[in-house]
Amino acid sequence: MSRWPYPSPQRQPTESGPRGIPAGDQTPALFVHEKVLLQSRHLAIMTLKIYVVFYTTFGHIYKLAQQQLKGLNSIEGVQGILYQVPEILSPDILAKMHAPPKPDVPILDVHDLPNADGFVFGFPTRYGNMPAQFKAFWDATGVLWQKGALIGKPVTFFTSTASQGGGQETTIHTALPNVVHHGMIYVPPGYGFGAPMYGLDEVRGGSAWGAGTFAAGDGSRWPSKTELEFAEYQGAYFAKVAKKLAA
Repeated sequence: MSRWPYPSPQRQPTESGPRGIPAGDQTPALFVHEKVLLQSRHLAIMTLKIYVVFYTTFGHIYKLAQQQLKGLNSIEGVQGILYQVPEILSPDILAKMHAPPKPDVPILDVHDLPNADGFVFGFPTRYGNMPAQFKAFWDATGVLWQKGALIGKPVTFFTSTASQGGGQETTIHTALPNVVHHGMIYVPPGYGFGAPMYGLDEVRGGSAWGAGTFAAGDGSRWPSKTELEFAEYQGAYFAKVAKKLAA
């Protein structure tokens, strides 16, 4: 005689019930709900949103940004989205600088930053620092800093300078405190681009810290084939790292 006061439960025939669970499965409904919820969350994070956020005066950074976007979108499960930061110079000043019209790219609101899974930021140099336009953008993220809204998000940089000694590395160095204070993770491309990183047969922007180009003092030089390919490589590499961090 069984000591258990009730008959032992008998498993029903393996007939499929709702959501593919056998009809006789004794799995509590709560566990089923949690399993479905976990599956839904997994599907939701399959596509990472990476913002390519840039500031450009004459278009050189925009060219590199397009290549970064191309690299990001070449990786399955990653969606790159282009944005630019607001301009703070007046139309009159820009006209005196002979600056062309801005690209037809949406302007990013800083409050939208937490909606991205990672960032590729691009800006030209101003005496070895990011330009005032991008600094103003970062200065507006104080509320996000207070909330810790960007902690743990991966980020990488690219830049442009007028000359070979104009700050290809320094401009990125001096931008790092902004992401460090937000607790973000900097992802440099390193030397993974390969042979072009070591070549001395051509003028080439970029470094292990990030892609780059030389614009010349009058803005007459445009990104070379190698510089564009480096930017595309950086975008693809960053996408792969972002996926690993999100796994």
